[in-house]
Amino acid sequence: MNAHDLVQEIIERKGKIENVFWIACGGSMIDLMPANELLKREATTFTSTVYTAREFCLMAPKSLGPKSLVIACSHSGNTQEVVDGCEMALAAGAEVVTMTDYAGSKIDNGKWTTWVYPWGKGESQAEVPQGIGALIAAELLDQQEGYEALADMYAGLKQMDTLLPAAREKVNAELGDRFAELCQQHKFFYILGSGPNFSQTYAMAICSLMEMQWQHCCYIHSGEYFHGPFEATEPGVFYFVQLGAGECRPMEERALAFLNTHTDTVMVLDALEYGVGEVPASVRSYLEPIFFYAMSCELRAARGKVFDHSPEVRRYMGVEQY
Repeated sequence: MNAHDLVQEIIERKGKIENVFWIACGGSMIDLMPANELLKREATTFTSTVYTAREFCLMAPKSLGPKSLVIACSHSGNTQEVVDGCEMALAAGAEVVTMTDYAGSKIDNGKWTTWVYPWGKGESQAEVPQGIGALIAAELLDQQEGYEALADMYAGLKQMDTLLPAAREKVNAELGDRFAELCQQHKFFYILGSGPNFSQTYAMAICSLMEMQWQHCCYIHSGEYFHGPFEATEPGVFYFVQLGAGECRPMEERALAFLNTHTDTVMVLDALEYGVGEVPASVRSYLEPIFFYAMSCELRAARGKVFDHSPEVRRYMGVEQY
């Protein structure tokens, strides 16, 4: 399956799409957020919204209908809220496309188009959800209204494949041990980021650390930091800053400048130091979340070793009824 042919077939069946809804839960929803940000910024003939699947079901948008494209992701393929959202969208006449790692799961049921993807460190970024979502979004833009950066999107994804191995080694060598040490010293800390990267600010907090490490932490939008949260800044409080390489970098730089003079514990993960600046500027903001996700995986693993806590361990998820 490829994004170009998929979008072409959808437009042939449906005509022009009027709205796109991205639905998923947790990490799968986070994977879809950069593609939604791309459409929010670039699209002029249709709208785009991302939903956590349960909210999509409970507060179904009235615009959902035959001219809607619903793109859903469930890594396990069995997330009931996502399956329910797809069923609801199908009943409303929408075009439904799903992504999953598990063929034959609940979401791969033959009722809609399902893209079954591989998973693992060695997989091409164009073949996993963040990349698939970005390509579907770029192709929809291009085929429906024209998108000058389409070639850059494909090239940028290949560049991400090239830079990630060295970036993983570098982050482990330079930040891994220090990050784990700071987690030992601070039972709670803050993570800052903005723009499309905010998806991975959110992800680092709720998935990599709260879910997979039971680490207490909080995510803060770098632009919103000065509209309330900075009042809690003081010596002894740990801040982790995701410093992007795209258009929103000035927000991180402003926050970092304040942090450097008002607290004594700041760790910075700067995308420009890891080669992300080589990705075409036209698509960099939408692809660098891939970098921040990969680095979060390395940092949570470093923490896990020190705390003897495998990122695979859960105490509630899939264990208790909820």
